[in-house]
Amino acid sequence: MAGGFIFRGPRPHKGDALLFLVIIAIAVIAAFPLVWMMLSSLKTPAESMQTPPVWFPATPSLSAYGEVADVIDARRSFLNSFIIATTTTAGILVTSLMAGYAFAKYRFRGRDALFAITIATMFLPPIVTLIPLYRLVSNIGFDASLIGVVVPNLANAFGIFLMRQFIAGVPDALIDAARMDGASELRIVFSIVAPSVIPAIAALALFAFVYHWNTYLWPLTVLQGNTADYPIVLSLGRLLSYNRGAMNTGLVMAGATLAVLPPLVLFAFLQRFFVDSIVSAGVKG
Repeated sequence: MAGGFIFRGPRPHKGDALLFLVIIAIAVIAAFPLVWMMLSSLKTPAESMQTPPVWFPATPSLSAYGEVADVIDARRSFLNSFIIATTTTAGILVTSLMAGYAFAKYRFRGRDALFAITIATMFLPPIVTLIPLYRLVSNIGFDASLIGVVVPNLANAFGIFLMRQFIAGVPDALIDAARMDGASELRIVFSIVAPSVIPAIAALALFAFVYHWNTYLWPLTVLQGNTADYPIVLSLGRLLSYNRGAMNTGLVMAGATLAVLPPLVLFAFLQRFFVDSIVSAGVKG
């Protein structure tokens, strides 16, 4: 109370409470498969196959995680996935940043048409380009190797589009001042433009890493029988036929849980930048 007046905060609106409940419900539904997978990895084989399903293991056990390493070369598979995802993501970031800068700040004949063609490639289903792309990789001699998996994905139309939209908001005066100081175009891109679009770079890095960590069809097509270079998502297929052809649910769930940990860790690290990119896009758009 001050001077006979009582200050009260804004009363919660019923609509806000309903919206909050809806958000919680959506979050629970989205997280349910992940929680179920983790709980199933801790169950015994009998509990995994029981009907009706057992929600929580009576005696949680980590034995399935140790068994994964006995069935597949998990260390090599994780290394292959890490090489594919990180190398591809780095390439996408560099090419998208440079191409996005050119489309946003350069004026040249045919720029808009070329950008439209680039955007149009986003609407092509990956299965349409699978065979032509594989024939190209095979003719170059990159088939059955990690190089063949990585090289065709070093540029991405969505990444170019995203960078172009954010770089367009960088003031031209800032770039002109750097040119007057004698800075090269590459230095402008990586020393001035890149720090100005950090949220977009983080969001693109997250999208690219998660996609190429989980990609299945393209590595399977390129690597074929070269199981030594299989990423973790391909190696997990061996767990399905383990134990005399019977599916061991706990073992499969343990392998899947291990496979999703790196993307989850990356998302937790880049979450703040990811949210900032969404907010910035909403303000601009």
